[in-house]
Amino acid sequence: MQNHYETVFIMTPVLSEDQVKETAQKFKDFLLKKGAEFVYEENWGLRKLAYKIKNKSTGFYQLFEFKIDTQAITDFEIQLKRDERIMRYQTVTLDKFGVLFNERHRAKIKENNEQGPKPVVIDEIIN
Repeated sequence: MQNHYETVFIMTPVLSEDQVKETAQKFKDFLLKKGAEFVYEENWGLRKLAYKIKNKSTGFYQLFEFKIDTQAITDFEIQLKRDERIMRYQTVTLDKFGVLFNERHRAKIKENNEQGPKPVVIDEIIN
């Protein structure tokens, strides 16, 4: 049985942009080999961490949302643990409400992007 999962992992900030893409692709390929169906993925870029991890105060964030067999998650997390480029990761199982929330959130972002930038009203700035 396939469950719906979301994984966020943080890569070390010493990687180049190409290395970040290569690392994310490595894990995507791993999941695809295991039979995953990708729903969504997003690179959040370099962000400041809430606290230092391995003496680093920033890291590259990557999000995967996918459906896969439950047994494959264990293998996936072992691969994340073994890779020295990964500082932290978290995988959560999404229930129907989590899936619905993510769908609505992506639809809202898409709608805002299609509308273009919101005009700035001078009165709003002054008040």
